[in-house]
Amino acid sequence: MAYRSIRRPWLAALTLTGLLAAAACSAPGGDGGNSEASASAAPVTNATCGKDPVTMKGYFETGFPLPKELTTEFTKQFPNVKWDIREDQFAVITQNAPRVLADDPPDLMRLPQVSELTKDGLLKNLDGYATGFGWDKWPASQLEQMRVNANGERGDGPLYAMGLNFSMTGVFYNKKLAAQAGMTQPPTTLAEFDAVLQKAKAAGLVPINQFNGGATGGLAFPLQNLMASYGDSASINDWIYQKAGATIDTPTNLQATQHLQRWLKAGYFAPDINSQDYATMMSRFIGGKNLFIFDGDWESGNLDKQMAGNVGFFLMPPAKAGGKQAAMSAPLTFGIGSKSKNADCAAFFLNWVATNQQARDIDVKIGGSHPMGPADAYMPEVAKDTVTAATLDAGAKIGQDNGAMDFIANATGAIYAKSWTPQLQKLAADQQTPEELLKSVQKDYESQVKR
Repeated sequence: MAYRSIRRPWLAALTLTGLLAAAACSAPGGDGGNSEASASAAPVTNATCGKDPVTMKGYFETGFPLPKELTTEFTKQFPNVKWDIREDQFAVITQNAPRVLADDPPDLMRLPQVSELTKDGLLKNLDGYATGFGWDKWPASQLEQMRVNANGERGDGPLYAMGLNFSMTGVFYNKKLAAQAGMTQPPTTLAEFDAVLQKAKAAGLVPINQFNGGATGGLAFPLQNLMASYGDSASINDWIYQKAGATIDTPTNLQATQHLQRWLKAGYFAPDINSQDYATMMSRFIGGKNLFIFDGDWESGNLDKQMAGNVGFFLMPPAKAGGKQAAMSAPLTFGIGSKSKNADCAAFFLNWVATNQQARDIDVKIGGSHPMGPADAYMPEVAKDTVTAATLDAGAKIGQDNGAMDFIANATGAIYAKSWTPQLQKLAADQQTPEELLKSVQKDYESQVKR
């Protein structure tokens, strides 16, 4: 039996608070600078990949099959387009992004963060393409995280990136191990979740495994979920969007960090998380070595194949019964370098991803996530008992609660590798307090945000 996967109502419900200002026309696709003068680019109505041979340069994130699956299908449909793709881990891309975009700009690049890149004129203003392809007619909330105004604040202003899909995070669990821990249904409060973790540990299971090694602190996933359980997702977004006066060092975020520390001290995480990379975490979970992981719906298709029928998913429960739920939910962001040689073809590809039926099939079945695009666009059918169905349903719930957050690692270009990761590794090693962790991250943030 199959059901029509839910179109997220929140994509249509949210509205932008700022609209693009009128400004002088620029070259196709807009220029790379972020100024009010370039805020509105001339519509580009003829962007294609043409008929002549084209080699597109891509810089993608390693370990995620969706982008390459999409480029492979694109070449099947447009045989004149070939791809020269370089891959790196997310943290490496974060560190390399400014230099790569300046020295050897790809036509299409996975973006860790857009604010600083736009200030430095390294990304192409996509307003012209948005008008030409009709992206400006999509639900506005799909694009607001990728808009940056002249002050470097995200949420409004020119469009500087596009998503391959709209991903979200939550808690995946092994159904067989959950039964051993006495969990018959997902917890509805944080206290119930704590009780399941304790029962799992008492049953001899590893309650949670989470990557936290190298330059990528995976403890940021449960931490941000805990922040949303205790506090307001809007204030977290303000901090990520670099709104004036925003801070991560708040009383509710301290409660969340203290809660994470209690989990660590109680032995609810695998003891070697600080030496684990993402691939190791996934391998152990698929191998049935632990009950929970905090991860994103980009793994839904993979888990439906590798652990068919044995994986569940739920959103982080609120601290109090009946509270609203929130989750990290953001586009899988890609941008076009301001010096790209094939910008029109890159924009054509991004539009194809959102509107082509085969591409949208790949987005859901491989990426496990809701595609970008018009609210009434085609959606593939998804079997009701799959984890992909569960993550799509959870996205609808987040929309109802208006609980979408960007990832705290995206607040600045360096905040993930240089601040969140080492601080969370110290917390896991019992070398840092929750109070000092938040103060340290806020201090680093203020030094990195350019006003």
